[in-house]
Amino acid sequence: MDIREALYTTRAMRRVQPDPVPDDVQARILDAAIRAPSGGNIQAWRFMLVDDPDLKVDLGNLYRECIDNLWSTFYKDRLDAVSSDPGSEGSRQMLRIKKSVDWAKENFATYPLLLIAFDRADSSGSSIFPAVWSAMLAARAEGVGSSLTSVLSMKADEVYALLAVPRDRGWRMACCVPMGFPTGRWGVARRRPAHEVSYRNRWGSPVGFEIPEPLWP
Repeated sequence: MDIREALYTTRAMRRVQPDPVPDDVQARILDAAIRAPSGGNIQAWRFMLVDDPDLKVDLGNLYRECIDNLWSTFYKDRLDAVSSDPGSEGSRQMLRIKKSVDWAKENFATYPLLLIAFDRADSSGSSIFPAVWSAMLAARAEGVGSSLTSVLSMKADEVYALLAVPRDRGWRMACCVPMGFPTGRWGVARRRPAHEVSYRNRWGSPVGFEIPEPLWP
């Protein structure tokens, strides 16, 4: 796959089929992940693949609690804004996001594969998240959809107990990436144009060019 296609079309793909991800595909995803840059080449990361049905049910129950909490706290103001102006573009976008996340909430146990990333002494995430993104790009090259979530950190103690994560060695769960073959189509994600969120040399100074439409394809 052309690298630009992977970069432009790797987005959150939450709705996936229950078909298993073959072991050789999983191996290529992990092998790509560990090639990512690591500060000082310490490689203070661990990756756990979860495909046990009972574990996924238990994790799914925790995930549901986390998402419900997220809607009632962090996103409460945005959801209240949706209620007051449901017809605006911002409201419609928020409703699309909520619908997608709620699908994941209700179907978490059906994901064929979960990739859970752990780090140690990497509070900035500068090593673990490049590795996770490499895993997601590698998954895209295999036709596997993925979506990154960190909300399970709200239930970290319960997750660690379920996964037998040692508590005395400094490992921290950075994120969970559900994976599977998507039910929908790949496409370029809609974003604000780069020139609207970029500066040159000084904050607020124009970057010097405009990109009104995606440069790929």
